[in-house]
Amino acid sequence: MSGLYIHIPFCASRCIYCGFYSTVPAKKKDERLSVEERYVNAICYEMELRAEKNSDCSGGKKSDLSTIYLGGGTPSQLSFESLQKIFQTIDKVYHIGLEWDTENNTCTTATPIEITMECNPDDITEEFAQNLHSLPINRISMGAQTFSDERLRFLHRRHTADEVETAVKRLRNANIENISVDLMFGFPNETLEEWKEDIERLLALDIEHISAYSLMYEEGTPLYRLLQAGKVKDMDDELYRQMYDTLIERLAEAGYEQYEISNFAKLKVQCSNLKPQSSMFKVQSPYRSQHNSSYWHNVPYIGIGASAHSYSNGKRSWNIADTKAYIAAIEEDRLPCEEEIIDADTHYNDMIMTALRTCEGINLSTLSAEYQTYLMRLAKPLQQQGLLIEDNGWLHLTRNGIYVSDSVMSDLMKV
Repeated sequence: MSGLYIHIPFCASRCIYCGFYSTVPAKKKDERLSVEERYVNAICYEMELRAEKNSDCSGGKKSDLSTIYLGGGTPSQLSFESLQKIFQTIDKVYHIGLEWDTENNTCTTATPIEITMECNPDDITEEFAQNLHSLPINRISMGAQTFSDERLRFLHRRHTADEVETAVKRLRNANIENISVDLMFGFPNETLEEWKEDIERLLALDIEHISAYSLMYEEGTPLYRLLQAGKVKDMDDELYRQMYDTLIERLAEAGYEQYEISNFAKLKVQCSNLKPQSSMFKVQSPYRSQHNSSYWHNVPYIGIGASAHSYSNGKRSWNIADTKAYIAAIEEDRLPCEEEIIDADTHYNDMIMTALRTCEGINLSTLSAEYQTYLMRLAKPLQQQGLLIEDNGWLHLTRNGIYVSDSVMSDLMKV
């Protein structure tokens, strides 16, 4: 089983914090439609090329898919016809068993799998929501970021706070029963009380999944340049900890399981007084992001589109991060990617960086005796400091360990 990721780089406008590869549309409508059509044709052909070449460039061989994820950029910028073509090609290449019910205007897969699409709140019109009936998408991931219109303008987001609530209502009316929303904290001059208000407005939407991140100042972004110029100031460590504590405790109180450092999933059976980081094997939400979990648990994945990454059979590959060059290469029957062989040390380090982010942590039984001995030797002082704990053959972060997770991971790496 493997996951399929399709990158849609188009954005109506760029947010000042985003470090992902994206492009803004041409000013002329005909040019925009031409680029979209060529790009969609290219990603569809890439799927076929990978299958024909028997995964010469990591992934692509005909096998069952466990998840499908359309990310970006902004996939909800695509036309309904483009989305239909993408799913028709996925079915043709990967045999997911699409079942079209023209009478009821619905589409499902023979075997239920998680199919996620990222959306911008203001793209979710009544028409868009109803069109979802005719697509096999069963999970929507939406970037709210904040419920303050002032902070949304600061980020150069296109939507308003009210449009998030409207979008959720429209998705519910379209029978989308698995909605994830992204939220950010740590804005310049944001107070703890303002963060609490954002959390409460999000909880009022009664959604299934929440991803929450501190505002990151990534090099190369407009936000980073503002920081370097002294026009904005990063929050201090104490306020960060207070905001993160508030997040963990309030979401636990509301019945969400923290299954990864930044990800929370609603529990179907509400548990009173659920303790953060409590016994991880007793209660598990059915709303965990299965696709993202594959990245954290060493599951192979196939990346399609400009800048997309793939991982399989000890190899990692990545497509060129240039839409025009990507399209040109695919139109010439070439897979525009580079690849690397992952050696044992790199694989170990990758596991430290990914599995340790999850509440389960690292399954020690999956390590060779050599790497298990190496890991536990480095982990011992961190356990003594109360940052790591071993529980039934799994090594995971404690609550205090989460606060300094980057440092803990660095200490455990093999260099």
